[in-house]
Amino acid sequence: MSQYFSGILSLGLIYVIATVGLAIFTGFTGLFSLGHAAFFAIGAYTAAILTYFYGVNFYLALLAAAAASGLVGLLIGYPTLKAKLRTDYFAIATLGFGEATRVLLENLPITQGARGLPGIANYTSLPVILAVAAVVIWIAWNFTHSRHGRAAIAIREDFVAAEMMGVNIFLGRLRSLIFSAACGGIAGGLFAHYFCFIQPSMFTSYMSTQFTAAVVAGGMGSISGPVMAALIFISVPEILRIANIWRLVAYGLLLVLIMIFRPQGLMGYREISFAFVKNFLGRLGKGGKA
Repeated sequence: MSQYFSGILSLGLIYVIATVGLAIFTGFTGLFSLGHAAFFAIGAYTAAILTYFYGVNFYLALLAAAAASGLVGLLIGYPTLKAKLRTDYFAIATLGFGEATRVLLENLPITQGARGLPGIANYTSLPVILAVAAVVIWIAWNFTHSRHGRAAIAIREDFVAAEMMGVNIFLGRLRSLIFSAACGGIAGGLFAHYFCFIQPSMFTSYMSTQFTAAVVAGGMGSISGPVMAALIFISVPEILRIANIWRLVAYGLLLVLIMIFRPQGLMGYREISFAFVKNFLGRLGKGGKA
């Protein structure tokens, strides 16, 4: 039983890494990406191929996965962001990119097509995932509190006003997209070496929707919220797996309830901190006395 819950936590934290990256892009610049599973897949295949065929060190393979996904993010982001595509058009462009990536992976000889890559070494463990997740969250938190993070927030709130104040909208969004893609690549590398098998059908638009839903449900403009939402969205379907198809109904119901009762997301624009926990416990104490 402990291994089962450890597995759920491991998968949840892998999704947290990818979701935090997407939160920096979608939550802090306001552009929706519906093809984030493509960066996840690129990272997974890059790391898996390097360790599977060439015997590269696992940690170097993870760095290569982040670099490969970040480079693809640059190649995709430069023309689309330079063209100043609006939110809906950019979302459609990333959706097409995600599907094109999956089809490409199904037809490349080195990926072994639809058969996938079996027998990948099991290098990913819960302590490794925890360490990587902590580093990614720390970098994301520092980014949001830096000059670049404040510029991204200004772009999200009013890109016209931000541009008039001298903020480079193109560079701000491109920088966030590259970081987001790199996080997806690292998460993909961990994913491949945790399940020891990958195939293109794992990286569908449904996975991209999970990432985006976690960002929206957690709170646009928060790091803590998407982390909580990603863990919830992974754990609830797994815990209710015994309920068969009804677990997906529970997943959808949970998302609808969050949108109804917390339209700003679980955390909104706030972050979990010692002061936040202290105030929350204080309100609970006052409620209990009443």
